[in-house]
Amino acid sequence: MEKNTHIEHPEDTILTGDLSVLDLLMAEGHLSVKMDGAPAIVWGRNPATGNFFVGTKSVFNKVKIKINESHADIDANHSGNVAKILHSCFDYLPHTDAILQGDFIGFGGESEYTPNTITYSFGEVIQEEIIIAPHTYYTAESDLRDAIAHPMKFIITDTPYVKFVKPRARIFSGDYINCSGSFGDLSEPIQFAKQMAQTVTFLDDKKAKQIKQQLNACIRENRPVVNSDFDCDPLLLGFWALVKSIKDDALYLCRNDGPRAYIGQDEIDSEGYVYSNEFGTIKLVNRERFSYANFNNPKFKQPV
Repeated sequence: MEKNTHIEHPEDTILTGDLSVLDLLMAEGHLSVKMDGAPAIVWGRNPATGNFFVGTKSVFNKVKIKINESHADIDANHSGNVAKILHSCFDYLPHTDAILQGDFIGFGGESEYTPNTITYSFGEVIQEEIIIAPHTYYTAESDLRDAIAHPMKFIITDTPYVKFVKPRARIFSGDYINCSGSFGDLSEPIQFAKQMAQTVTFLDDKKAKQIKQQLNACIRENRPVVNSDFDCDPLLLGFWALVKSIKDDALYLCRNDGPRAYIGQDEIDSEGYVYSNEFGTIKLVNRERFSYANFNNPKFKQPV
């Protein structure tokens, strides 16, 4: 379990010399599908009041908190399409004592949805009022600002008003028939990465943030990562690329049974996956494909 923080790409976590991601990939863990919806919807029982609420991730804000326990709260805190979505969520999401989060996919009545960059094809018209892709639950003693995030390992049953989309994800090994709970097939490149790390000069947090921004710019502009463009040890960039290749191999081993997914006319497996265990939580995303498209989608701008 962990505080509600941004989930990183494996290759970005190593810039400061933190190699825990290599142990994370080797250990048994929980794999889930990353759905490309928006906005993020948080709902459940507010521990501070005991009342049902809905909101976006702004419910976790430290200062300007936007927790909606009524339609009037939604009108006061939000506007436009987000307010419209939250009004429907307030009406239709089932009341629960838990605190849950999911991505909004769309309103019922269609068979295809493009909430952000990816188009999802369900193969049939969705009859429910709203579609939510749940992925996280939280525990909080008395205030949402202290909420602790946990990967959702349980299934939420559809209601007459809400379709919950939570595809099953699996890691396959060898012949793709036997399912395993870790990326054990990647042990050799992971061991090589641990050996290579001994030769690398790593960065402090401030410098790592700068280098990460430069790497994101390369992806956004579809440019190669060139050593001379970066003020750091060239071996660090090689190590970053090695860990990224291990991440790509891990992604290749992932499968899911969710709706068919497309970027433009190209069918893809999914946006990606989230993998978590006692070593932490990471996301497995093809940055050249999804993150580049996401960076350049004018209706959805956020760091990858």
